[in-house]
Amino acid sequence: MNQAAQPLQLDPNAHTGGVGEYLLHRAKPYLPPWLLAGGVGIFSLPASAYWHQSAAAGVGLTLASVGLTAATWWAGKPTSQQRRLHSAVTVAAGTTWFTAAALAGPAAGPLPSLFLIGAPTLAATWNVRQLLRVNPEGGGSADKGLLEKVGLAKTMVTGASVVPNKATFDLQLPAGELTADDVAKALPKLAGAFRVAKNAVRMTPDADDSSRATLTVVPRDLLKSGAEHPGPSHPGGSIADPIVVGIYEDGTPMVLWFPGDPAEHRNAMHLLMMGMTGSGKSESGITALAEIITRRDVIVFASDPAKAEQTLGPLLPAIDWAALDMESTKAMIEAIKAAIPARTSWLAKHGYKQWEPACAKTQADGSPGMPYLVAWFEEAAKTIRETDDDVFTGIAQEARSAGISLVISLQRASGAQMSTDTRASLGSSWVHGCRDERDAGFALADEVLDAGAAPHAWKDKKPGYSYLVANGVPETFWATPGRSFLTPADYLDWAVTEFADLRATCDPVTAKAAAGAVGNAFLQRTRHPLPDTRGGNAEQDEDEYGALYTDADEEDALDVEGEWIDPEAELPPVRAVVEIAPPDDRRPAKVDPAEAREIMADLLAEFEDEGRDSVGPKDFMDHCDRIGRSRSWISTQVKEMLLTGRLAETHEAGRYRIVPAPRTA
Repeated sequence: MNQAAQPLQLDPNAHTGGVGEYLLHRAKPYLPPWLLAGGVGIFSLPASAYWHQSAAAGVGLTLASVGLTAATWWAGKPTSQQRRLHSAVTVAAGTTWFTAAALAGPAAGPLPSLFLIGAPTLAATWNVRQLLRVNPEGGGSADKGLLEKVGLAKTMVTGASVVPNKATFDLQLPAGELTADDVAKALPKLAGAFRVAKNAVRMTPDADDSSRATLTVVPRDLLKSGAEHPGPSHPGGSIADPIVVGIYEDGTPMVLWFPGDPAEHRNAMHLLMMGMTGSGKSESGITALAEIITRRDVIVFASDPAKAEQTLGPLLPAIDWAALDMESTKAMIEAIKAAIPARTSWLAKHGYKQWEPACAKTQADGSPGMPYLVAWFEEAAKTIRETDDDVFTGIAQEARSAGISLVISLQRASGAQMSTDTRASLGSSWVHGCRDERDAGFALADEVLDAGAAPHAWKDKKPGYSYLVANGVPETFWATPGRSFLTPADYLDWAVTEFADLRATCDPVTAKAAAGAVGNAFLQRTRHPLPDTRGGNAEQDEDEYGALYTDADEEDALDVEGEWIDPEAELPPVRAVVEIAPPDDRRPAKVDPAEAREIMADLLAEFEDEGRDSVGPKDFMDHCDRIGRSRSWISTQVKEMLLTGRLAETHEAGRYRIVPAPRTA
C-alpha cells in the first residue's frame, strides 16, 4: 500500500488525537529540511556499497556536486541575496558530505560526527529562516501577505536598499500574470499600507524586462523646509552647461538643459511650465532665469502681458527684449518666427548642424558669433487667448534647429488653452501643483503618472514642489518630487549686476531679422537700467568708490538770468581757469579685497557686540571710507555672508539676521 498517497487518518476517539493532529499540522511546514537531511544519510549507504573507493565515481560525484551547487546559485537569481547564498551553501555542504561518504563509507573518519552535527544544524537554519518569515496571524510571509492584499500575489522582493529616508525594493513579478502596470495600480494601496503620502510611493518599470519593477518609498518630506539658492552653478559659463534650479528629495540637483548635445543623444529643449495659482510656478521660472543670465553666450526674449513687471521686474535689466504688453508680445512672436530661418541659414553657412557653444564666438571668417536664444513666455494663456491657439506651434516645431528654446508658462495646458499640436511639440514639462489628476495629465505622460507622480496631491499648498520631465533628465527622476530654490530679491539684483559685463547681446543676424519683421517694435524696445544696489532708484552709473551723479532738477537748468540752458548744447570754449580750492584728496585709497573682507567681518562683529539683531547693506555702506571699496562690491559681500551662513534671511527685504559666530575656547 502506498501510504504517501493516502490521506492521514487519526482516530477521533483516541485520547491524544486532537493534540497529535494539531502538533503534526504545526510541524509539517518545518519537516522538509529534516527529511532531506535524513534522506542524504540513508542514501549514502547503498551509494557507498556501489561506489566504494571508485576513482571514476569520485570524479563523477565531484562534478555533480559542483554542478548542482552552481545550478542552485543560478536558479536563486530571482530571489533575495540571502536566500540565494543560504541555498548554495546548503547544497554544497550536503553534496560534499555525500561524495565523501559514498567513496569512503558513511562511518569513515569524522564523517559520522560531521553528519550528526552538520545535518541538524543546516536543517535548523532553514527552520529558523522560516520562523522569522512567518506572520503568526496569517501563517505566511509578512511581505507576501502585504503584496497579496494589494493585488500583487506571487510577487517576490529580490533585493532591497535602505538609505536615510528612502527605501528601494526590486520586484520580480510572476511572468505572464502581472506587469508594471499592475504595480502602478496598487501604489495608492501601498501608500496606505506604509502610512505615507500618496506620492511618497513610486514605481519605475524595468526598461528591458516587463516582469521587473523597482518600488521606492520615501517616508518623510525632506523638501518641506526648502533650500536657499546656493549661487550660480556655472558663473560665466555656457548655456550648454546644466541650469541648476533646485533639488530632488534625496538632495540630487534638479537641472535643465537648453541646447542639444549629439554626443549625449539629447535634443534642444522646448519647455512647458504648468501649475495652478499659488503653486510657485512663476517663482521657479525666475529661479531658472536667474541662472540663465549668469551665462556668457545666451540672450533672453521674455514676455508677460498679464503681470508686466510684477514677475519679471528684478530681471528686466538682464533681458534683451522684455515684452510687457500684448502689442509688443505679438511683435516678439513675429520677430522670433523671422529669426528662425535667418539663424538656421547662418548655422548652415558656418558648418554647424545645430547650435553649440562655438557658435557664440567670432567665426573663422571674422563674422561675429550668434548666442543661444531663450524665448520665455510667462502667462502665455493670455497671449494664446488674444491671438490664436496655434500661435506657438510653428516656433515649437522649427526653433530647436535654430538655436532657440521656447518656454511656455501657464496655469493649465488644456486643449481649450493651447493647441494640442503645440503641446505635442513641447517635449519637456516642469509641472507644479495642479487642481486634479486630469490637469496633471495635460503635461505629464501616463507612464509618469502611473509611476507615482501626483502634482494634484500638492495643489497650491506646497509652492515650488514640482516634477521635471525634460531632455537630459534620467527617467528615474521623472516621478521624483523636487523643489526649486528659494531665490531672494537681493540675489536677483546681484546676479543682474555682477554678470552685466560678460552677458551676450543680440547678434546681427537675429537683430536684422527681427528688425525686418517688426521694425521699431524691436529697434526701439525698452532697455532697462541696472539696479541701484544701494537700495535707491537712481538710474545712473556708480563709479568705483560709489560716487553717484544724479539728474539735475528742472530749476538747475536755468542760468542766473532765468534763461533756459540746453543741456545737449556744446559748452563754450574755456577762456580762463580759476582755482577755487585745492583738489579733494579725501577720497579713500582702494583697499585690497582680502583686507576689505576682513574689515567687513570686523564690522559685522562690532554690530553683533552692539546688540544688533539684524543688518543690511546700508549699515556697511555707511563705512565705505573705512572699507575702501565700492558700494556694489560691499553689496556683493553682504550676499556672500548670506551664502556662507553668517547672515540669514528675514521677512523684511534688505535686512538679514546676524547668525552668531562660533566661539572658540
